[in-house]
Amino acid sequence: MSDDLLALFRQTGALLDGHFVLRSGLHSRQFFQCALLLQHTRIAADVCARLANKLADFECDAVISPALGGIIVGQEVGRALGKRHIFAEKEAGGLVLRRGFEIGPGERFIVAEDVVTRGGRVQQTLDIVRERGGVVAAIGVIVDRSGGKRPDFGCPFVSLIEMNVENFDADNLPADLTQIPAVKPGSK
Repeated sequence: MSDDLLALFRQTGALLDGHFVLRSGLHSRQFFQCALLLQHTRIAADVCARLANKLADFECDAVISPALGGIIVGQEVGRALGKRHIFAEKEAGGLVLRRGFEIGPGERFIVAEDVVTRGGRVQQTLDIVRERGGVVAAIGVIVDRSGGKRPDFGCPFVSLIEMNVENFDADNLPADLTQIPAVKPGSK
């Protein structure tokens, strides 16, 4: 399954090669720009339905996603599962729940995201759910590019693609990357 999904990323121009600075501050030669994949509504529905299928055995009441990249994923996963979808938004460097969205005590959520490297936005979203008395049943992402280095979130984690993409600290770049200007293609 991941081979045909990688082919979709390449066909839509959503798998980029170059020198990228990730939201985590790490540098990489590859970047998954899921927005370029998910702009195609039929592809978004199909890919997220695949993710929802992998999440179908986890009992949940709703889906939550971090803005901005996870919103389409969360909406489509929620649609496929027949559940409501809410999202956490960026504010003052973190994520907050706004717009009247509520999380009830004991309400079970699936966290949906596009790409995970270190899992910072996923962790912030988990914290929002748990601080309000909700339960995180599982996490579902399209691309796990952590190379096995993502944190233990304390709940099941599923992905459609697992890739071991090299990441580098800014002060420890390989020679070839120092010759390429770095770009930040992700959401701010």
